[in-house]
Amino acid sequence: MQRRGVAEALFGTGGAIAGTVYGTIIVMATITAAYASEQDPWRLGVIVWSTALVFWVAHLYAHALAESISRRQRVSGAELAHIARRELGILLAAALPSSALLLGALGVVREARSVWLALVLGLFTLFVEGIRYARLETLGWGATSVIVAANVGLGLLVVLLKVAVAH
Repeated sequence: MQRRGVAEALFGTGGAIAGTVYGTIIVMATITAAYASEQDPWRLGVIVWSTALVFWVAHLYAHALAESISRRQRVSGAELAHIARRELGILLAAALPSSALLLGALGVVREARSVWLALVLGLFTLFVEGIRYARLETLGWGATSVIVAANVGLGLLVVLLKVAVAH
């Protein structure tokens, strides 16, 4: 049961798949963009968490605005808390890649390798989220393959951007 709790925290639950995918893309893009000017893994980790937090808050605000407009009444604190929990995947998507950056900051792996490991962990998360989505939607193998390919393909576009920026 404890292992399931950790997996749910890192990969989201049920409807949180969208937030986790969105957060993972944000994290990977942030690492790629920041690495062009900042190679220190510790600072990259701070940039990743700061960016994830800003996007999470902006996402909550946008959802609350949309909800308020569509219902023509203010969103309550309880409703905002519900949105915050549902979209927590955006913020938690930074956990695995940041742990790889931390390994680089601590000197366990070289800093460049920690960045690549962070991106690979992002790709892994996108792969897992594709599988989770397909299972929730009870998709067959063909549709599952398309979903996983789309998720991982988005992540690979970010990795290609990193390669293009680095050269």
